[in-house]
Amino acid sequence: MDTFRLFPPQASEQALKVDHLFYFLCGVSAFFALLICALVVTFAVKYRRRHPDEIPPKAPTPMSLEIAWTGIPLLITVVMFVWGAEVFVSAQEPPADTMQIFVVGKRWMWQIQHPEGRKEINTLHVPVGRPVKLTLISQDVIHDFGLPAFRIKKDVLPGAYTTEWFTATKVGEYHLFCDQFCGAKHAEMVGTVVVCDPAQYASWLAGTESDTPPRVAGQKLFMQYGCVNCHGLYAPTLAGLYGRPVDVIDEQGKHRTVIADESYLRESILNPSAKLVAGFPNRMPSFRSSLSEEQLMQLLEYIKSLSGAADTGPYRGNAAGPATQPVGTPPPIGNPPFTPYRTNQ
Repeated sequence: MDTFRLFPPQASEQALKVDHLFYFLCGVSAFFALLICALVVTFAVKYRRRHPDEIPPKAPTPMSLEIAWTGIPLLITVVMFVWGAEVFVSAQEPPADTMQIFVVGKRWMWQIQHPEGRKEINTLHVPVGRPVKLTLISQDVIHDFGLPAFRIKKDVLPGAYTTEWFTATKVGEYHLFCDQFCGAKHAEMVGTVVVCDPAQYASWLAGTESDTPPRVAGQKLFMQYGCVNCHGLYAPTLAGLYGRPVDVIDEQGKHRTVIADESYLRESILNPSAKLVAGFPNRMPSFRSSLSEEQLMQLLEYIKSLSGAADTGPYRGNAAGPATQPVGTPPPIGNPPFTPYRTNQ
């Protein structure tokens, strides 16, 4: 039987940082609450009017006292702000070697897929000591992926990707909740995070036959929907696209530069006319009614696997250059050879 706990266990590196800041805020609040309460009682008793005709003498206010009760709270609030900002920023910037895991929220369950292809429902297996980045999206309404033991939670939105990351520090099982009311069975949208040591995690991955890895499934979708017949020939090539600045024209006809991240790629698949690569006509159909959120994630993983470009300048595609692979042959898995991008007008 679980023992009573005033706070959830600390099971991640972030949890320790969050708790230290929380304890500091609680301590400062308690100190000043008690101090003000004691001063109110003391002054009420000491300086009470003892006679109806009593007129208290005018007491001078020292400038040092004015400076003290203005400066000390200011310094404390600056410490709170700087400390809180450091915790917030560190929670937004995962390390470079972070393991990627995809999460799709739907009423009323969590569908999770690992990069090796293994899928889970309402359970998340992760190795201890390794940073894990979750890419989250909702298939229907707003959910929230909350892990109390790791001190993180993030809104999971329909139509937009959000991310959160953590590094588990203790082997064990921990609660997973939806922290945003999402309908009649919201209370049942719960799960478990299983933190394993690296050997156990590898054994779990190999324990049963894995599903198709996301980038391999994405390659099949790329072929199935005929993407290979246009991109690199009539449409911009996708090799080296991910993470690069792209010159685009929005629906108002304005030139802009955007970064080709997950959100941009997803929008380009569902609404191609929203941000057209400069120099290309709008020939691509919308796949809004054809692809599920899981399939979109798989396509994005395949496109990301093609990003081996050394050039970090603005991406412009190949207006009339060769395709990434000859039409009708499967595109490669991994990082293809990179050639500079030019727009042939």
